[in-house]
Amino acid sequence: MKQIQHWIGGGLSAGTSNRVGPVFNPARGEQTGEVVLASTADVDRAVRTARAAFETWRFSSLTQRQNVMFAFRELVAARRMDFASLLTAEHGKTIDDALGEVQRGLEVVEFACNIAHLLKGDFSEQVSTGVDTYTIRQPLGVVAGITPFNFPAMVPMWMYPLAIACGNTFVLKPSEKDPSASMLAGELLAEAGLPDGVFNVVHGDKEAVDALLEHPLVAAVSFVGSTPIARYIYETGTRNGKRVQALGGAKNHMIVLPDADMDLAADAAVSAGYGSAGERCMAISAMVAVGDAGDPLIDGVRARIEKLKVGPGDETGVEMGPLVTRQHLEKVRGYVDAGEDAGALLVADGRDLVVDGYEKGFFLGPTLFDHVTTEMSVYTDEIFGPVLSTVRMEHYEEAIRLINENPYGNGTAVFTNDGGAARKFQSEVEVGMVGINVPIPVPLSFYSFGGWKDSIFGSHAIYGPEGVHFYTRQKVVISRWADPIHRGVDLGFPTHG
Repeated sequence: MKQIQHWIGGGLSAGTSNRVGPVFNPARGEQTGEVVLASTADVDRAVRTARAAFETWRFSSLTQRQNVMFAFRELVAARRMDFASLLTAEHGKTIDDALGEVQRGLEVVEFACNIAHLLKGDFSEQVSTGVDTYTIRQPLGVVAGITPFNFPAMVPMWMYPLAIACGNTFVLKPSEKDPSASMLAGELLAEAGLPDGVFNVVHGDKEAVDALLEHPLVAAVSFVGSTPIARYIYETGTRNGKRVQALGGAKNHMIVLPDADMDLAADAAVSAGYGSAGERCMAISAMVAVGDAGDPLIDGVRARIEKLKVGPGDETGVEMGPLVTRQHLEKVRGYVDAGEDAGALLVADGRDLVVDGYEKGFFLGPTLFDHVTTEMSVYTDEIFGPVLSTVRMEHYEEAIRLINENPYGNGTAVFTNDGGAARKFQSEVEVGMVGINVPIPVPLSFYSFGGWKDSIFGSHAIYGPEGVHFYTRQKVVISRWADPIHRGVDLGFPTHG
């Protein structure tokens, strides 16, 4: 059975722990490998290795860092199918979905290729007689990333390319459920010319997480995951003096007004609700049908569900794969049971789905509820599965109030052909990322990703300009020079390096 080890100091490391965790093929329901789980000593070694590398990497030129990122970008692009195959084998998402994940990660790598421009400071000449003032941005040191199972390639790429390009060194603790993509990233970064120790991977569970949060040499921690864990990461990390950005869970609503293009809205709801089997923090999980929109919306979604092909992600024509583990499958099934028991109308029931030849796989078919009320667990909780709930509201203001009263504030959308209604929504809704006739409003890499309320802890969103600010700190310099400096004659063409 394949064993997945750590990546420390530019090479594989089995670590000191004898603990391992299983890695499954979710479509087959079979264990295909095991991942070593780090001890506190293993984490300490990775952090100290990163700290030693920081002493040199922090003084590397901006052009060197850019060159590494350009080379890494080309290697990832050339090996995108290898990444996608690993994602499908360990997470279960379809190959097309996995390729899309790699592409969105690549966009952040491309943003990091422009690091020389992104790290520019400000300059004010002659603030006093002979005195200038300017700012520079400098790296923090060793920074850590703790990432979720649902995007094992993309979410780490939201973190380490920018952190490294800014001059930090990085320790990644990916999900132990699908760890192989992070190992491939380590190999390609080394091939791209990144010095040993600048990027490290330690696999593990809570012991590894706590070791990173408590280690005195870790300056900052980035996290994406559920809200309870995000809150724990933020509170523990800040208590230990670290800068923390912790992105939490979501309950993303999609309001559909009666004037909306119902075909467009139904297409969007199915795509955003059931893509990647609903295992996305930006998945639409609650449709809010206003006025007369409910019946045509439900009819449109149900008709599309009936045509979806569910199966193993590497099979041609499959549109939705399995859930990541059997435990998660049973958890999602439990929510469907609870919704039915609470009195919601079960329009489409995916609990009895069986995929021929993959009877042991962790499959749940697309599930649709209507007439859901706000006290039901299928509405209040982040299910993280292919379960779409429909709440009916009489008035638009009620629908906006519903979203604003929800503790989550990650992403939301409105579907309408009324420009005034759309403008009212974008102005009044209390959510960090807003789509207008767009169901999954994930910003491109030159903006930043981040929700509001219980969907984020800390003052920085992730990647984009906010990411650069998170991974650096500003220094103000006030300078005065009394005498000119003579450097002699040099007729050679000036170069940088």
